[in-house]
Amino acid sequence: MRFLLHLVVTAVAFWVATRLVSGLTYVGTLPGLLAVALVFGVVNAVLGTVLRILALPVTFFTLGLFALVINAILLWVTSAAARSLGLGFHVDGFVPAFLGALVISVTRALLNAVVDRRERR
Repeated sequence: MRFLLHLVVTAVAFWVATRLVSGLTYVGTLPGLLAVALVFGVVNAVLGTVLRILALPVTFFTLGLFALVINAILLWVTSAAARSLGLGFHVDGFVPAFLGALVISVTRALLNAVVDRRERR
């Protein structure tokens, strides 16, 4: 149940990012957006782990700011994977990917705080 809840949170964060960031587009239905969130989760779990380990020295040197670049790359890869799967999610370039990753991260953090607080009750 927790997995599905966090999948919905990620889908909502993607929806918010497509509304706020010019260059991020999604054309499709709610189940398609859930599929994009699932693709993002897989990309984040597999490629994100490898990138974070490889970039650890740079991330340490930049006091964690390089993690934002890694998140942008992961969003860009998600866009490529979603396009190849016909899911209707697209990122126009690095700057929209960077801003979109920032919006998605903040939105997920806020929504996860609300969801986790309600789960504890």
